[in-house]
Amino acid sequence: MLSFLRGAYGRALTPSARLLLRLGLTPTQVTVAGTLAVVIAALATLPAGRFVVGPVLVCCFLLADGLDGTMARLGGGESRLGAFLDSTLDRIADAAVFAALVVWAAGRDAVTLWLALGALAGGFLVSYARARAEAEGWDASVGLFERTDRLAVVLAGTFAVGLGAPAAVLTVALGIVAAGSAVTVGQRIAAAVRGAAGPSRPAPGRR
Repeated sequence: MLSFLRGAYGRALTPSARLLLRLGLTPTQVTVAGTLAVVIAALATLPAGRFVVGPVLVCCFLLADGLDGTMARLGGGESRLGAFLDSTLDRIADAAVFAALVVWAAGRDAVTLWLALGALAGGFLVSYARARAEAEGWDASVGLFERTDRLAVVLAGTFAVGLGAPAAVLTVALGIVAAGSAVTVGQRIAAAVRGAAGPSRPAPGRR
């Protein structure tokens, strides 16, 4: 849903990407560093209920996540391996955020706990459905809830609770992510079915 912001987002990152390239850093180094930063920030704050500083830190590190791709384009270093590493490490970062909320919800609220688990599993299924379809030569780059949408909704809900909103706000946010992920998986399965029945058509890339 937020894919329309990608162009402006990439342009905003260009000056920082150029600076990092001049400093001698590589896109892969930035990818690894960004993932570690997200994982550490999420696991160090969210399980403890630090719902103001946690989402802010995670969001800042996630916003920098696009630097590696911008650096690769500017430096002419785009590669299939780089794309693979970026996508794989994104899954690690996502898992840290949702797993941290699972830990927080454990022993507090069973509904929130199960929705956090559903959101965690749903995010992986969304990515797997596309990857497996593309391995078969079918285009499944469709869907309601992409990675950015999932993280934006859950971090907004978490931050709202940190500012004093009822914990139910986070529960609702997790429910939206879990449901949106399920719908997206269904959309990608349907796209794979159509692809299996005939030639696939190119579409804008999504994760």
